[in-house]
Amino acid sequence: MTMITSKEQIIDYFKSGIKDTKDFRIGIEHEKFLFNNKNNQRVDYSKIKQMFEAMFEFGWNPILENENIIGLNKGGKNITLEPGNQIELSGEKLNHLHEACAESQDYLFELRQVTQKLDINIVSAGFDPISKLDEIPNNPKQRYKLMTKDMPLGGELSLDMMYRTCGTQLNLDYKSEDDFIKKFKIVNSIVPISIALFANSAIVEKKKSNYLSYRSKVWQSTSRGGLPKIFFEKLDFEKYAEFVINFPILFIQHEATYVSGRKYVFKDFMEGKINEIENKLPTENDLTTHLSTIFTENRLKKYIELRSMDTCGWDCLCSGPAFYIGMLYGNLDETYEVISKWDKDKIINAYLEAPQKGFNTQLMGKDLLYWSKTLLNLSKKGLEQRDIISKHGKNETLFLNHLNKLIDNKTTNADHMINKFSKTEDLSELYDK
Repeated sequence: MTMITSKEQIIDYFKSGIKDTKDFRIGIEHEKFLFNNKNNQRVDYSKIKQMFEAMFEFGWNPILENENIIGLNKGGKNITLEPGNQIELSGEKLNHLHEACAESQDYLFELRQVTQKLDINIVSAGFDPISKLDEIPNNPKQRYKLMTKDMPLGGELSLDMMYRTCGTQLNLDYKSEDDFIKKFKIVNSIVPISIALFANSAIVEKKKSNYLSYRSKVWQSTSRGGLPKIFFEKLDFEKYAEFVINFPILFIQHEATYVSGRKYVFKDFMEGKINEIENKLPTENDLTTHLSTIFTENRLKKYIELRSMDTCGWDCLCSGPAFYIGMLYGNLDETYEVISKWDKDKIINAYLEAPQKGFNTQLMGKDLLYWSKTLLNLSKKGLEQRDIISKHGKNETLFLNHLNKLIDNKTTNADHMINKFSKTEDLSELYDK
């Protein structure tokens, strides 16, 4: 087993993600809240267990930790359990949006069959609109106990992030180091637009929160998160490797337990300086764990992971992936040309304001509605250029329809949520229909 002891090995790890354009794939991950219909409370682990077992009839297999079922897999897809019993689908790496969205649709169909039987409601929102933090049950996944203890030390809303948020993530490939640099610069520059366009967490503890994306506000006050200034530099594999090496460790899996890494950075691990684990050196698995516990708005593994979208319902689930695919796979150079003129301090300022102000946030003398429109046009052009046709004879631009509507009406999913809920204050308005 190879031990990771040098920066060069981490650079090689990132290089191993390089693919030919023809092999580019799309991976979508999305999280959901689950509530008991009877009392509007979040489901506990016993209910999760029932639900997971009921999913076996659709060909899902259990993932176990110490005899406890903590997830499911089927082919290249996984369902995992988040700290507050939110569930997340991590989809397969698929060829195009038609496939990726069909996968999500199939999953939601299966999930709905099971949740209806068990009298569970699904909520597709970026933040739990109902529960207080102390009302949310936990589960037996070992690492979460440690995270619950350590995370608040570095960010005051870290537990809210763990127990009360849900997001949609997108995983994309790169064909060279230069291609990664361009894509990473774009995705970090447009985080404010992403927050405004996909805002869907306005209700908190059954009241208007004065935010459109309260989820994003929470992530800004979470340990290990945010939008580091270094992400706006010409960030090549070497610089990202240095960032990773000097980043604090969250936990280390040692034998059958998890050990807190809070006193150490990854460099200490590479130099065999962690007494609690008998000074052992990290394997590639340890590196992979470390990379996945850096909670920035975007991050690099052997692919780029985009993380700044609130979860939303079926009608808009594929709109976020489509928005990014059009720009990054279909129209990279033109998109890069637009964002390369932006000032990083102004981007960071817009990033901090966007959760509250949404489309009204200013960036480079224009509001984010203007930039959303501009980027949506670039995305549409990119999807047209890709020209991937479904069996129904449609190209991938159909997945942008939801965003077109939002921009035409100058409203977000969050505005619709406020509108629906405020009229009746009926909690059932928050559930997926």
